[in-house]
Amino acid sequence: MTLRRRFLFPLAVLLIAVVGLLFFLTPRARVLTVMTWPGAYGRAQASAQMRPYGADRGVDVRTALWDGNITDLRTMVEKRQFKADVIDMELPVAVQACKQNLLAKIDPGMLPDGADGVPAVRDFVPGAIGPCWVGGMVYSQVMVHAPDIKRVPATLADFFDTRKFPGKRALSRATAKFNLEMALLADGVTPGDVYKTLDTPEGLDRAFAKLTALNPIWAHDSIGALGWVKNGQAVMATALNGDVAAQKDFTPGVIWDHQLYEMDVLGIPSGSPNKTRALDYIAYATGSAPLAGVANWVPYGPARRSSIALVGSNPETGIAMRTALTTAPENFVHAFAIDDGWWLANGGRLTSRWKEFVSR
Repeated sequence: MTLRRRFLFPLAVLLIAVVGLLFFLTPRARVLTVMTWPGAYGRAQASAQMRPYGADRGVDVRTALWDGNITDLRTMVEKRQFKADVIDMELPVAVQACKQNLLAKIDPGMLPDGADGVPAVRDFVPGAIGPCWVGGMVYSQVMVHAPDIKRVPATLADFFDTRKFPGKRALSRATAKFNLEMALLADGVTPGDVYKTLDTPEGLDRAFAKLTALNPIWAHDSIGALGWVKNGQAVMATALNGDVAAQKDFTPGVIWDHQLYEMDVLGIPSGSPNKTRALDYIAYATGSAPLAGVANWVPYGPARRSSIALVGSNPETGIAMRTALTTAPENFVHAFAIDDGWWLANGGRLTSRWKEFVSR
């Protein structure tokens, strides 16, 4: 027994050493977790960005669901418990998170040129590249009109001209954002001066006066505003382009003139141990072809201009998607970029005035 033990012990040690060596030499599975929204948008990203990236890089790309709550991001960073390596978030949240150092800095130099060779910094639409984010898909507030309207409006001026185009307008009361910018643009303020004007008491009064003169129906939200047009109580409304596209039995006409746009962007939680791979994913996912691939599935505009030529038809419905895209050149001519930094700094002081205004 003693001789057997003396023989087996070194063998056992040798086996343990071999197993340990194999453990350390075996390549670890490379994992990346992307947190995004549930529904059609998240599925489109999985189809056009996540799965292709995983196949190309040999990475196990996993999906986590995001509800837009910045508190979740703050908890990840403070406790260093990272449920995600990359997060798809709305630009207002990204601006706030960046200011609070909850997102890692991103060097735009790592972004690839567009499919047409245009450098990334010139290929992305204004506002899409920030200190902590890279834009993905663009959505906007547009104006719509009843499909059977006798005289078809085409501009922001038409929307506010109740003499040439009689009938009620429906606006969303959910937020002053979009409404105040639209009012000043309609009142002749140049796009570059909108927020300078809103910075003054006189400018705010001017915006509220323009909305008062329009005398709109105040809907609860974008979908509610569309409902007023659908039931005939309003002839025009403002609505988010995604809500317009989602209408099943109602197809209003869309006025793209002076659309007011925001976007979803990709960011990395600050302190993430997987930052290098996360940056690689963002560079890939915001390339011309992957962004065009998302736009094939959902009616949002790619944040890169070079993507538009690559957009085709929806794989399920066969519907050509270009006409529904916010960033298609023919729709984007007078597009206005919402300044979420301004709203982060000033939105609070306008809340009570706005609530009182829409409750009259």
